[in-house]
Amino acid sequence: MSTQTVNLGTVFRGSKEGKIVQGDGVDRTVEPTDVVISITHSGLCGTDLHYLKKPNMVLGHEGVGIITEVGSQVKHRKVGERVGYGYIRNSCGMCLDCLDGYDTSCKEGVAYGAADLDQASFADRIVIPESFVHVIPDSISLADAAPLQCAGATVFGAIFEAEVSSFDRVGVIGIGGLGHLAIQVVAAMGCDVVVFSGTKSKEEEARKLGASEFHAVKENPELKGVKPVDVLIVSTSGHPDYDLYFRTLSRRSKVISLTVSQDKLAVPNMALLAKQVRVQGSYVARRAVHRRMLDFFGSHPKARPMIELLPMTPEGLNKAVERLEKGDVRYRFVLESQTNKEDELVQKAKSSQK
Repeated sequence: MSTQTVNLGTVFRGSKEGKIVQGDGVDRTVEPTDVVISITHSGLCGTDLHYLKKPNMVLGHEGVGIITEVGSQVKHRKVGERVGYGYIRNSCGMCLDCLDGYDTSCKEGVAYGAADLDQASFADRIVIPESFVHVIPDSISLADAAPLQCAGATVFGAIFEAEVSSFDRVGVIGIGGLGHLAIQVVAAMGCDVVVFSGTKSKEEEARKLGASEFHAVKENPELKGVKPVDVLIVSTSGHPDYDLYFRTLSRRSKVISLTVSQDKLAVPNMALLAKQVRVQGSYVARRAVHRRMLDFFGSHPKARPMIELLPMTPEGLNKAVERLEKGDVRYRFVLESQTNKEDELVQKAKSSQK
């Protein structure tokens, strides 16, 4: 039996200088249950910045595109489908975490940046097991779908796992790549959305996204007069002043931290005990929740990431990185392939099936 292989085409890697450089992709074996995705769009995430100086690593993890090949035993996906995939690209399938549906906790999981460094979403193609691939609803453009594969999944996954109810008052700290999506999700759920930001500069935008209240912390440094919130979503790049924000929490409330930081998390212990607060960290969404996330955005057309398109070229990628490092983006960059075009790929797939 012949082995099915595919070349990954043009790829974009890190370098010792921290610049993204263009290179040639490797030949990749397509296992019987794998699919080949021709990448049309990829989001740029803050996590990507951690790997810029890895010269042998292909970058990017918010990839979407069109299936252009399938392995010999693929049963559920087909050529021509619009798909994306999550931060975790494979797992053992046999450990207790996997059997419980928590593939994101699998110790043998293939996660971006930790394994399988020859392929990622800043590339022409990627090879993924069909069970880790998700169909993009027709109501979501591929450009909008790209940031949902990490940012959207992270936010929605945290909200889902915390069992947020439509009756909850939900606070959101930070209006950035994650925060602007969190506001939209909980607003679409019917929650009262209370947004906390440093100044009033983003108030109008926050209200358009769905905020029912807005509090500029620098103008009200003790947050006086804020009605208690039942859930607090922390989407800032660094830990906030929890001594301050615990004052805004109701009893038996939940704090969901999405902050990626090596710093220790310090919370006021007596307030934690007296109010019986549950502090919950959140990783990327497991597959079942990732699929629910796409269905949610598919049925809520007003909830979409705010994106800026740039070409998936060395110039476009490095410009996006430079601006992201400066915080000069509202709110997600999406890199658009200059070789893979959705309409052309879909038409080619249809022609091949005749």
